[in-house]
Amino acid sequence: MISHELKQRILSSIILIPLCIFFINIGGILFNIFLLMLFSLSVYEWIKMNNKIIFHFCGIIFLSLSFLSAFILRDNFNEKGELLIFFLILIGISTDFGGYLFGKTFKGPKLTKISPNKTYSGVFGSYIFSIFFTYFLLQNLPFFFELKFSLDINLFLLIFILSSISQFGDLVISYFKRLSSLKDTGKIIPGHGGILDRIDGMIFVFPFALILNFIF
Repeated sequence: MISHELKQRILSSIILIPLCIFFINIGGILFNIFLLMLFSLSVYEWIKMNNKIIFHFCGIIFLSLSFLSAFILRDNFNEKGELLIFFLILIGISTDFGGYLFGKTFKGPKLTKISPNKTYSGVFGSYIFSIFFTYFLLQNLPFFFELKFSLDINLFLLIFILSSISQFGDLVISYFKRLSSLKDTGKIIPGHGGILDRIDGMIFVFPFALILNFIF
């Protein structure tokens, strides 16, 4: 029996995923406006969630750097920028979905008091989905064929590291939600919560991915 929350998540995803694909694919001014809207909503949720000025200041700086990283990754790498953003989002979504599915199905020991809903089974599910689901789509979607990925140790480690960073970001936002006694950062997305609830992992992945691009 599918829960009401899961039904809401699925319906919201059916709407949101194609919308994100559209803006990322089209790029240019529309993508920039889309990023600006997400940034503004994220800052609003962050300020509303915290009542300390120092948290406001640090959070706004970090969010600015994160969204700037997404902008640079999409617009400064020519046609590969679009594929790179999709690749990073794919890891984030599969990490989140794997953690949710395994956590709800197998439950088990709690991972940390910071986020009571996080379990070790959820962490395992996040890694399983992010590695194998991402690799499956990379190999079977024509959109990604030009990247010519093969599941070697380098790709395995890259996905593992990015999934770990995504999960870390989830825990960071969960920590601040717990400080404020909040379940969600907002209510704008039915079944998901706020914008920060959905992009908590990705806002940490984008800056890291940009650093990797500059290094390698």
